[in-house]
Amino acid sequence: MRMVKIIFWVFVVAVVAIALILGLSSPKSRAAGTNINSSATSSVAWDDIIGWLDFYNTNIVQVKGTRLEGYASSSVGDISLDCATTRSGNICGSSNYGVCNGPGPKDPTNLDGTCDAGDASGELTGYGWNDTAGWISFNCDQSSHNGSNNCASSNYKVLINQSTGDFSGYAWNDIDGWISFNCANNTSCGVSNFKINTLWRATSTFGYLESSIFDTRDPQGTVLKSLIWNGSAPAGTCTNFQIAASNNSSGPWNYLGPSGDASSYYGASCSQSPNGGLGCASTDTPICVNSSQFNNYRYYRYKAQLQSNVTQTQTPRVDDVILNFSR
Repeated sequence: MRMVKIIFWVFVVAVVAIALILGLSSPKSRAAGTNINSSATSSVAWDDIIGWLDFYNTNIVQVKGTRLEGYASSSVGDISLDCATTRSGNICGSSNYGVCNGPGPKDPTNLDGTCDAGDASGELTGYGWNDTAGWISFNCDQSSHNGSNNCASSNYKVLINQSTGDFSGYAWNDIDGWISFNCANNTSCGVSNFKINTLWRATSTFGYLESSIFDTRDPQGTVLKSLIWNGSAPAGTCTNFQIAASNNSSGPWNYLGPSGDASSYYGASCSQSPNGGLGCASTDTPICVNSSQFNNYRYYRYKAQLQSNVTQTQTPRVDDVILNFSR
């Protein structure tokens, strides 16, 4: 019995998949639309002095895994959520600030609105800005934004429920006071129903790679044993595979995982599951498959599933895939 390796080179298609997963665009591009709920009672916050703050009608507010972008409207002008997407464009060169989804920047002196330490936790930190009222604080602990921790005297923060997308809690402004993001904060919902709600959820994004057809050139068919992939797997990401086999170069191509259908993906190493199992596949590590599914076939293809981290800032990169079979 002779073992043979098939190597699929996928440099170009992997780059395309990465762009699709992360939604890569030009650094100068602005947020396309908003992911704030359009309902009049699910898109506003309230301040006793300035009244309603509308997070929908500017059509630019975006909740993301690491930060908030854009600006809301109010009776005293824009409520800017980051320096990069103001009505005047990017002003981070003169005034660096932002509201982060999680902790502030890794370097707290670099407040450029990018929130590179944001973790999709739903606890907002940092500062918004209004030309009339000044700074708006979204958390009593601003130590990750080069600010102070005042939670001992005033324990406030703005939160996003990761299941429902509902905002809750309060922000603070030294001139206008408390800004409430949900009528449930003070049990006023029966009298005045309002909240901010977003379509954003803390979830991964998926991309897929389908290989070209490989011909083993054995008319009697072969038995697939395992696969290995090379590339990179940043923390929080996942890569796994399905295999399709046929004795006709035209297919059909039915991609199968450990369950014997298209509902699962191979990812467990051979040491963990000699007959193939679920999991996130490590690079340069043999991943066994159920050989009974791929016995006496001449042609093979694979489908790779690439899963980003929950903040959608990192994705795996697949450089090549090796299939090991026997004749």
